[in-house]
Amino acid sequence: MLRLAILSLLLTAGMSVYDFKVPALDGSTIDISQYKGKKILIVNTASKCGFTPQYDGLEKLYEKYKDKLVIIGFPANNFGGQEPGTNSDIKEFCKKNYGVSFPMAGKVDVVGDNIHPLFKYLTDEAKKMGVADPVIKWNFTKFLIDENGKLIAVFPSKVTPMSDELTKYLN
Repeated sequence: MLRLAILSLLLTAGMSVYDFKVPALDGSTIDISQYKGKKILIVNTASKCGFTPQYDGLEKLYEKYKDKLVIIGFPANNFGGQEPGTNSDIKEFCKKNYGVSFPMAGKVDVVGDNIHPLFKYLTDEAKKMGVADPVIKWNFTKFLIDENGKLIAVFPSKVTPMSDELTKYLN
C-alpha cells in the first residue's frame, strides 16, 4: 500500500491540471490545457441525486461568466448509485432537463481504487490546502482552479453554483 502511495505521488509530482485530457460524453476529447487563462470549475455530477437540480445553477453560472470561466462536469456513479446511465443517457438527460451547454466529460470514478487520475490530482492538491479527507464526500463537489491552473477553492455539495461563496471568486 505504501509503495502504491509513493508511486501515485511520484506520478502526480510536478503535474498541472493542464496535463489532463479526458474523454467527453460525446466521444470527443476535452483537453484541459485549452482553458489556460480562464478559471475552471470541475464538478462531479449525478443524474439521480438530491443535488441534481444544481445543473440548472451550473448552466446559469456558465452563461453568466463564460468569458472568464469554463465548467466541466464529470458524471460519477460513486455515491448511492446515482449515476447509473451510459454516457449517451447522461448527455441526453443533461441537455433535455437542464439545457447543459458546458463541457461534460465521460463517466469516471472520483473516489476509490479506480479514481480517475485528474480527481486523484485534485484531491491531493486540496489536501495540501488543508481540505479535510475525504475531499469528495458526495456528488456535486466543486473544484475551482484559477487562470494559471492552481486550485484555489473546493466547495462541498451544499454550496450552490450561484452562491456568493463561489461567485466571489469570479467578480
